[in-house]
Amino acid sequence: MTHSIKPQPGIDDIVLYKGGESRIDGHDQVLKLSSNENPFGPPQSAQDALIATAATLHRYPSSDHASLRKAIADVHGLDADRIICGAGSDEILTFLCQAYAGPGLEVIYTEHGFSMYRILALGAGATPVVVPERERVVDVDAILAAVTDATRLVFLTNPGNPTGTMIGNEDLHRLADSLPDHVLLVLDGAYVEFAEGYDGGASLVESRETVVMTRTFSKLYGLGGLRVGWGYGPTHVIDTLNRLRGPFNLGVPQLATAQAAMLDRAFAEHCQSENARLRTWLAEALAEIGIPSDPSHANYILARFADAAEANACEAALRSDGILVRKVAGYGLPECLRITIGTQANCQRVRDSIERFRKGE
Repeated sequence: MTHSIKPQPGIDDIVLYKGGESRIDGHDQVLKLSSNENPFGPPQSAQDALIATAATLHRYPSSDHASLRKAIADVHGLDADRIICGAGSDEILTFLCQAYAGPGLEVIYTEHGFSMYRILALGAGATPVVVPERERVVDVDAILAAVTDATRLVFLTNPGNPTGTMIGNEDLHRLADSLPDHVLLVLDGAYVEFAEGYDGGASLVESRETVVMTRTFSKLYGLGGLRVGWGYGPTHVIDTLNRLRGPFNLGVPQLATAQAAMLDRAFAEHCQSENARLRTWLAEALAEIGIPSDPSHANYILARFADAAEANACEAALRSDGILVRKVAGYGLPECLRITIGTQANCQRVRDSIERFRKGE
């Protein structure tokens, strides 16, 4: 039977996003360092909160997420009325494209930025515009040079994924101040908690009507399996996004578990401290055997090899040792591997495996 049903323009151009692998044939105990997950898992307080929701699953959740928004606001010193919660920060990014992009309009992101930006722009019928970075670092001038009358959104991952690099407050302020007032700057802060001395753009949001920031519970808080994220922005933007948000987009388990995780500051601080320590340890250990990486401000490092062939060979060697890392050729970095920071034992295992590879063992 024939038909003339077709999707909206742009959707056929989407290449499906592929997450990090979790299995290796022949290995029962796989060390998964390919998805930037918290090696310590979720806090016990969050696990207890999740279990406590089991008896109330017949009830619809709060539609305004008031308790979770208050917890986020209290911890970060924000206005709860300007916070929106979503099914992962991806949902907030989707709302932004739905609300502000569309046919004939453009969405800017940088060459090594999160691959979902292109997907979300095409899904909204907009044109994705990729701008170059400079040595794996965001180039503010390149972004500004790409802005046109059709630009509506600029997505900026800071710290970058998969690079781990970031730009500082001076560059962020210059970018925000230089963009025309028809452009919304979106600061995607999935890894903000791992960057010392950076508020994720909160101060920019507070002082401007054209800046939004997004955050997630998937990384530091170990809740990737629950899909909870949030955004903070000007009232006019948050009001618009809430018009698109389904009234029950987050369930009772998500809301209760995320709230408990946000309020467990001892767990968060422990994870931040260990990540900073082991990130430095792994970067230095790999540098000693000839594998450099840029200073990372996230929970991973981007290991650089001589070329794509060496990176692929090292990934295969790690895989044979039961270790999964992320190949990032799809991000324009075929000569690199992104390696999540695990526990001390995990990092040692990675270092030993790569050393054997370098020695040809």
